[in-house]
Amino acid sequence: MSLEPKAAPQVARPTRRTLLAGAGLFTLGFHIPFPARAATLGAAPTTPEVNAWVVVKPDETVVIRIARSEMGQGTLTGLAQLVAEELDCDWARVTTEYPSPGQNLARKRVWGDYSTGGSRGVRDSHEYVRKGGAAARFMLVAAAAKGWGVPPAECRVERGVITHGPSGRSTTYGAVAAEAAKIEPPKDVTLKDPKDWTIAGKPLKRLDTLPKLDGSQVYGIDLKLPGLLNAAIRDCPVTGGSVKSFEAAAVSGMPGVKRVIQVGDSAVAVVADTFWRAKTALDALPIVWDEGPNAKVSSETIAAVLREGLDAKEAFVGNKAGDVAGALKGAAKVVEAVYGVPFQNHATMEPMNATALWTPERCEVWTPTQNGEAALAATADAAGLPATSCEVYKIHLGGGFGRRGATHDWVRQAVLIAKEMPGTPVKLLWTREEDMTHGRYHPVTQCRMRAALDQDGNLTGLHMRISGQSILAAIAPQRMVEGRDPVTFQGLNPGGPEAAIGYTIPNILIDHAMRNPHILPGFWRGVNLNPNAIYLECFMDELAHATGQDPLAFRLKLMDNHPKHRAVLQAVADKIGWKTKPPEGVYRGICQTMGFGSYVAGAAEVSVSDQGELKIHRIVAATDPGHAVNPQQIEAQVAGSFVYGLSAALYGACTVKDGRIEQTNFDSYPVMKMDAMPAVEAILMPSGGFWGGVGEPTIAVAAPAVLNAIFAATGKRVRQLPLKDTDLRRA
Repeated sequence: MSLEPKAAPQVARPTRRTLLAGAGLFTLGFHIPFPARAATLGAAPTTPEVNAWVVVKPDETVVIRIARSEMGQGTLTGLAQLVAEELDCDWARVTTEYPSPGQNLARKRVWGDYSTGGSRGVRDSHEYVRKGGAAARFMLVAAAAKGWGVPPAECRVERGVITHGPSGRSTTYGAVAAEAAKIEPPKDVTLKDPKDWTIAGKPLKRLDTLPKLDGSQVYGIDLKLPGLLNAAIRDCPVTGGSVKSFEAAAVSGMPGVKRVIQVGDSAVAVVADTFWRAKTALDALPIVWDEGPNAKVSSETIAAVLREGLDAKEAFVGNKAGDVAGALKGAAKVVEAVYGVPFQNHATMEPMNATALWTPERCEVWTPTQNGEAALAATADAAGLPATSCEVYKIHLGGGFGRRGATHDWVRQAVLIAKEMPGTPVKLLWTREEDMTHGRYHPVTQCRMRAALDQDGNLTGLHMRISGQSILAAIAPQRMVEGRDPVTFQGLNPGGPEAAIGYTIPNILIDHAMRNPHILPGFWRGVNLNPNAIYLECFMDELAHATGQDPLAFRLKLMDNHPKHRAVLQAVADKIGWKTKPPEGVYRGICQTMGFGSYVAGAAEVSVSDQGELKIHRIVAATDPGHAVNPQQIEAQVAGSFVYGLSAALYGACTVKDGRIEQTNFDSYPVMKMDAMPAVEAILMPSGGFWGGVGEPTIAVAAPAVLNAIFAATGKRVRQLPLKDTDLRRA
């Protein structure tokens, strides 16, 4: 199969605006504290806040504080819309800022959870941020009414202007904000019905677009501080290995080099006046590794362990009903298949980085993070200081996808380096090679499926055995349930608000034989929903063809008790024209799943040449997230998710040799290019009554829709990804 990405044309890159040292750095109202101790929320603000969520300045600028992280997914704009909706302010005057996790700790977590992952940015905080906006509105109106000596009930608000109905007098939020801050906050507020929204639910322009376009957006990689030094680091390429020795004297005299530092047991860093000088010296530094017990592990040895798990007698059960063994024994026909997915890298455009400033009394860190509170905990632990003596300042992320959420290894390294240079800010920046060698990879799994079919082609039993890694066992063992990792079963559960299978099968068993190689797993965008959707939806396609049934009709027969699953599946079928003949040489595939609280389905049109060259022409996706905060943003998320999902399906594989990941840059770990990207048509169909995510669910339907279409085109089943390793010439 020919899937080699074409070389991208060379284009001129705009120069990023130089950051200037001073009392504060501002990008669209985002405040990066600098110098830190003078510009945190703990310092006396020029303008008093109305409440923790809202500051209204005398010039009518409305600052909305956002605790969740912005990494391209639009959470910043969506949450600001929800607050502004209840506040009834002028959207044109809205700016935003990140409150720091240290202040959240000091104020008894007034901003709630800082974790931004699992498509939870909006759906897990919509209620309390809306209440924050509504409470601020109450206080502003009460302040105006108090000044006029009238009942607040006689006042109305429109776009930040408060008007007293009987007298016609009016004032603005900015004029009464200082007095509003003195008003007792309401104990309870009534939130608007979504049908009455005028700001939320609308396709408003994102607040962070312009700074990204003109190059003024500040990312962690850009940050400058007075006296800043730069660090490059190299960790043992084999997880579990350590530093045996290194020769600091060999590079200590190189230009700009300040220090050579061992970081923990397994890494060495060079600190210099510029990053390039630090990296150049590190490249020249003689290091001897003790690669430890994992140095002989390979993709082949890992695959053998997973194959053993497919036949293991013991496994953790995630979904069970009826008697699967009996159904298989009495079946008119049994269909069996084994699928698998490899390790995959997050491959964020911005490598891991953090800037740390350590003194014996205090430690401060500036970093892109999906979870400011977790970054603060990592900072305090590495600094050897209480969390109350530490602070983390969040910066926009140049990609996250889960890598910058659950683990903060780069933050710990930055602090340990800064401890060796007290009072000097040090920016640690991983190289691309370091970033890809020391990721937290999408877990490798295999899945064997066996289905029982009766003489009429009805599915009477299904056994799915997943063999592979547990993310929680490695990252959050406290979240395990009696040894079982519930995340493994995303999209395969019998029901619930997070993810449900969507089919009624009388006899079912889905279990997990946990096998954990030394390559560390992590929450990779879409997590276990992605492979599980491939396994189930491609196998459903196999069953339909094995019984001579239409793949859509076969699924719909099993979905009478799952109306929301059925609705999105039918929507993509109708949109792509499932019942009509496609263009000559074009073939279709279809699938559905549920994850992260949302119902999604996908349909793809592909062609495959006689030489096995795949062309994905079109993808249709339907999403029911319950409520839609910004429809335009959701459409962009859907399109972006297909870039991510198709990149993984076509190219994404990390292989292991001599205990280490072999793919260290984009030459060996390619991603989707624009000329290969299909047209994406998004169907947004919010049914109300619940809050689902939109950043991750549709990733899961990218691969199975295409894989099922490939079978229709070629008669070949692709059961092991990525596609680049498969000969797609017709069977």
